[in-house]
Amino acid sequence: MTAPEAIDTFILYLATERGLSDNYQLSTRRSLESFASWLESHAKLTLGKVTPATITDYLAWRKRAGLAAASVKIEAVAIRIFFRFLHFRQIIPHDPAENLPTPRIERYLPETLNPRDVERLLSAVDTNHELGRRDRAILELLYASGLRVSELCNARLENLHLEEGFIRVTGKGNKTRLVPVGQKAIEALQSYLTEERPALVAKKTGAEIFLSVRGKRLTPQRIWQLVKHYASIAQIDQTVYPHIFRHSFATHLLGGGADLRIIQEMLGHADISTTQIYTHVDSSRLKQVHRKFHPRA
Repeated sequence: MTAPEAIDTFILYLATERGLSDNYQLSTRRSLESFASWLESHAKLTLGKVTPATITDYLAWRKRAGLAAASVKIEAVAIRIFFRFLHFRQIIPHDPAENLPTPRIERYLPETLNPRDVERLLSAVDTNHELGRRDRAILELLYASGLRVSELCNARLENLHLEEGFIRVTGKGNKTRLVPVGQKAIEALQSYLTEERPALVAKKTGAEIFLSVRGKRLTPQRIWQLVKHYASIAQIDQTVYPHIFRHSFATHLLGGGADLRIIQEMLGHADISTTQIYTHVDSSRLKQVHRKFHPRA
């Protein structure tokens, strides 16, 4: 079996037997196709001849080429599960990735906006301008609910419950969660939904909350452009991107005294260790708590 055929077989397995998302399948395919291309052009090997050293050499090559450590780790994981599958199906005689160590990556501290800069950015939107109500609602919801940009783009009307103050979100792994919206975001959404969205609806418009001028679902790329545009107007010194609202959401909640488990639930983190990184960001809050409650502080 050729490498392209093996990759197709594996991706089909991920889709039909594992039920993994299209995005996961696409990411895995890209990783494996990159590896297969390198095998053919550099190592001159077939899949059955790959050794642990071959995989290590490839990952080192990717790192030298400037691939981020997190991306190298993703590729290593894809290669490991790919060879495990091939060996289990007896497509190759041995599993060269069986003892492959996962590359370690340094955990970074997420960037955040301070509350003052958040307010400046939100105020930069002119709601009297065309699509201003939509854009204000987008930014308010990103900050109020800590949504991932993909979750915001896919958010649907039937999942938005403004009277109750919640939105139902489908996140990673198709897991759903309820997230509070907040009064300021509710007001912005109500304004957009009544004053602007009806005029954007086209013949083939779906139930997505946020629409383009052509009545189509907004893309993550468009959200990036909008955030960058308003950050420029607000003259925010640091780099601003959609996910920084999610980081700020979590950090400001923690700083206000919210329980880490509650923040984990609202962010949709499967493992609380992912959420715990915000305790490092808000170290000043932790010191305040320590001074207040520890008997020898």
